[in-house]
Amino acid sequence: MSVEIDLVIRDGRVFTADGVVEGDLAVVGHSIVSVGKPISAAKEEVSAMGKLVMPGGVDTHAHIEQMSGMGQWNADTFETATKSAAIGGTTSVISFAAQSKQQPLAETVSDYAIRATRGAMIDYAFHITITDTGAPNFDADLAALIAGGHRSLKVFTTYNIQLSDAEILKILSLARQNGALVCVHAENDAIIAQAKDELIRTGHTAPRDHARSRPRMAEIEAVERICRFSEYLDQPVMLFHISTAEAVAAIRNARARSTPVWAETCPHYLFMTADVLDRPGLEGAKWMCSPPQRSAADQEALWSALNDGTLSLVSSDHAPYRFDESGKLAAGQNPGFHQIANGLPGLETRLALMFDAMVSKGQSGPEAFVQLTSTNPARIYGLTNKGAIAEGMDADLVIWDPEKKVTYGANDLHDNVGYNPWEGRTVVGWPEHVILRGRTIAKNGQFYGTPGSGQWIKRPELATRPTGNPERT
Repeated sequence: MSVEIDLVIRDGRVFTADGVVEGDLAVVGHSIVSVGKPISAAKEEVSAMGKLVMPGGVDTHAHIEQMSGMGQWNADTFETATKSAAIGGTTSVISFAAQSKQQPLAETVSDYAIRATRGAMIDYAFHITITDTGAPNFDADLAALIAGGHRSLKVFTTYNIQLSDAEILKILSLARQNGALVCVHAENDAIIAQAKDELIRTGHTAPRDHARSRPRMAEIEAVERICRFSEYLDQPVMLFHISTAEAVAAIRNARARSTPVWAETCPHYLFMTADVLDRPGLEGAKWMCSPPQRSAADQEALWSALNDGTLSLVSSDHAPYRFDESGKLAAGQNPGFHQIANGLPGLETRLALMFDAMVSKGQSGPEAFVQLTSTNPARIYGLTNKGAIAEGMDADLVIWDPEKKVTYGANDLHDNVGYNPWEGRTVVGWPEHVILRGRTIAKNGQFYGTPGSGQWIKRPELATRPTGNPERT
């Protein structure tokens, strides 16, 4: 090549969209300039002999420096969360800009942008979480933000920030008009309220009871409803954190009807069951999340759905709370499950857990691993230069040691949570060298990023578009 090469990675197996390439990978500036062509010299050379070269992870569901619906700040700042993500091999993240009641959406996004600009050390975008459609200048703000590159919205059907069906239909309509994807936390609030109230009335308030407080039917009903809303308005929807076999079936059926519905799941549904909550005292609170972990049969259904494309990606749903008075125990030393913040950390562990299952154990193979953790999330959410290794793409790269074996410890993550929910689990395969836009940010457990070095990712358009066939008659 005639241009001077800044970085060449040699001798690795490079996983591209067109297959595995054996040869050199060259980077100039922030971008990949060639894959597989011999490079004679570069300013920096890295040997990947015996290693796998894959695109940086794209995690499209993470709560960072955010106030929860229960009124608690989560544990991580953009600085701590993105450091943790980078060490785990993730180079792009979509977190939430969560609207407060009566807050104009433009102000919401500005507030989160300030936090991310100050602290983020990997590249990022936002889902705009909508909790108040009556806020000043709502419709105009939403249209302007979408046009400006914020192409995904989030709504809830439960918690104390849920929208009514009429409001959800309004958001879906506005998203269709302006070209946005709507992400949905889909659980039926009335079913949850009834189950929760009965458990509290009968004194069943331990963390183990959390699973019964959010019955599987709550997810099933809400997923089916949102699929029908999507079908009715022909509006693309992403269903978050699917946990049940019945919800998978509803999504599969909707997609068979050409409904523009996508869906994801998370490692804690693939590798944990509700038994993880059944521990002495309050210890199970560390694993409380919503929806809760389910059963081995549900895990089997989720894996089948990942393999056949019904589920399109795996996110972390990183929702970090410390196991102390600042987080899980904010309501005191003897809280009921209904007083405990829901969520567990996952930004740093998502990729290694999935690599171990899909690549090392042969569940699906390395190509599927790349698709579900990098390529599909980037494509679906409009991160056009992310998630794949090809000429012209951002040089976001991870060199994996497929032989390295790691057993997680009690508090060995680099976030601000203070515990590792995967303590004692051994994974084979490790992200030893992580590169963001051509620059090493993590290598052999050492971190080289700087606060504020992450860049906002503008998303001019989405691949997830209406089908052109709304069912309104």
